[in-house]
Amino acid sequence: MTRTVLADGLYAITDNALIPPGQLLACVAQAIAGGATVIQYRNKQAPGHERHREAVALASLCRQQNVPLIINDDAELAAAVGASGIHLGRTDSPIRRAREQLGPQAIIGVSCYNDLERAVAAAHAGADYVAFGRFFPSHSKPDTVQAETALLKRARRQIALPIVAIGGITPGNGQSLLAAGASLLAAIHGVFGQPDIRAAAARYADLFHNR
Repeated sequence: MTRTVLADGLYAITDNALIPPGQLLACVAQAIAGGATVIQYRNKQAPGHERHREAVALASLCRQQNVPLIINDDAELAAAVGASGIHLGRTDSPIRRAREQLGPQAIIGVSCYNDLERAVAAAHAGADYVAFGRFFPSHSKPDTVQAETALLKRARRQIALPIVAIGGITPGNGQSLLAAGASLLAAIHGVFGQPDIRAAAARYADLFHNR
C-alpha cells in the first residue's frame, strides 16, 4: 500500500477548548464541508477512553469524506483507530519508531518550529511532511517560537515534501505564506473558534483556489 500524499489546502486542527462537548464530529464535518483537506485530532486533556471514542468517530467520518485524519502525538491511538497518520513534536516518539508502529503507508508529520536543520533531518528520516511556525501571534500557542516567512523559502529550496505553516494564520495573512512556499495552512482558532465553522474553512480554502 502506498502512502497518502497530502493535498494542498487547509489543515484543520481540533481543540477541545473551542469545541462544545458532544459537538466534535459535527464541527469537523463542517470544516470538511468548507474545504479542509486534512484534519488533525489534538486533545491532550481528555482521558484515554474518551480520546479513543472521539478518534474512532473521526476516523470513520474522514474515511467517508476521503480526508486524511492525523492523530497528534499518539501512535498507539492512531494505529488503534486506523488513522492516516501521526504528527510528532519535539518531545514525541522518533520517526523511526512511529513508522514501525504505523507501517509504511502512514503519514508522519513533524513540528520543526523555526528550525530548518530539524526539517531537513526529518525529511531524511522518512517524514512525509514538515511543519513550521508560529508565524503570527497565536491564540492557541502564544508562547511558541517565532518563525519568519523567509524560512519557508529556504525550506522549499531544500525539502521536497509538503510544508505546513502554522500559528496565527488567517485568511487575511495566509497568502503571504503560500507565496513563500507553504503547501498547507494549519488553523485551530481560525476554524474551530469561529461562529460559522464551514464559512471560516471556506475562506481559507479560497486562498488555494485563487493563487
